[in-house]
Amino acid sequence: MPTATTKKKKTATTPRTQLAQADIHRRTRSAHAVEIAEDYVEAIAVLIESAGEARVVDIARSLGVTHVTVTRTVARLQRDGLVSARPYRAIFLTETGRKLAERVRKRHEIVVAFLRALGLSDQVARTDAEGIEHHVSKETLAAFERFTNAARRA
Repeated sequence: MPTATTKKKKTATTPRTQLAQADIHRRTRSAHAVEIAEDYVEAIAVLIESAGEARVVDIARSLGVTHVTVTRTVARLQRDGLVSARPYRAIFLTETGRKLAERVRKRHEIVVAFLRALGLSDQVARTDAEGIEHHVSKETLAAFERFTNAARRA
């Protein structure tokens, strides 16, 4: 029977375990970076559609972040070929950025329609779609779309 003075055994981590854990963290960071890029190109597309341009201050307000965060993220998006920007000027989507924004918007609309078809309010559906849209597989998204289309016909 263990006593109060018995020490807990530490589990040793092997280099292989550490590498596996590091890989998991690396993949998670990469997924978050993709999520952020998708949110930004979607926000920029909406701003360009509604106001004719996307300024740092408008993007910051739209995403609820600081202008410093937007400036840093836009620099990364430029390196990735998704936006074009110059200091003190509006930010525009490249052709690659426009295509990504279209895919993200379509995916977002499908998820919102699916959640609405389940009976959720528009507000809840839009809020929940923000998280779901980045993590849903193509197969699941197609199922959402089939379900939504069937619900509309019924």
